[in-house]
Amino acid sequence: MSALRLSYWTLSPEAYQGFAATKKAVEKSSIGKQLIELAWLRMSQINGCAFCLEMHAKALRASGVPDAKIDSLAGWRVSEHFTARECAALAWTEALTHVDKTHAPDEDFEPLKEHFSDVEIADLSFAIALMSAFNRLAIGMRQ
Repeated sequence: MSALRLSYWTLSPEAYQGFAATKKAVEKSSIGKQLIELAWLRMSQINGCAFCLEMHAKALRASGVPDAKIDSLAGWRVSEHFTARECAALAWTEALTHVDKTHAPDEDFEPLKEHFSDVEIADLSFAIALMSAFNRLAIGMRQ
């Protein structure tokens, strides 16, 4: 990996603090921190953010998620390690990560209603949007 291009968090502290406040808010969601971390790790896999991959995998391991589940995340659609609730969240994560191609289809949104309240769907969507921004900053600035 290349050297850090810019320390964006110190150069734009107010913007970074806004992201940090959003992170704290979504981590309080009734969705649960583990599921949010799974979504963040999956997004980081798709986006290729090495910094975030390590950070989220480490957080999941520290919270007691089995290695087999973390290791099979990229293949969650065919893995037995994920619940229907987690699958709905991961499908939505992928839909929003690839929104330029998917346009957030109903077939990925509708299953959310079976497993999450409207507030939780909003929280999950904010969590996904936030990590998208963090991935782009970390990758763009070579963090």
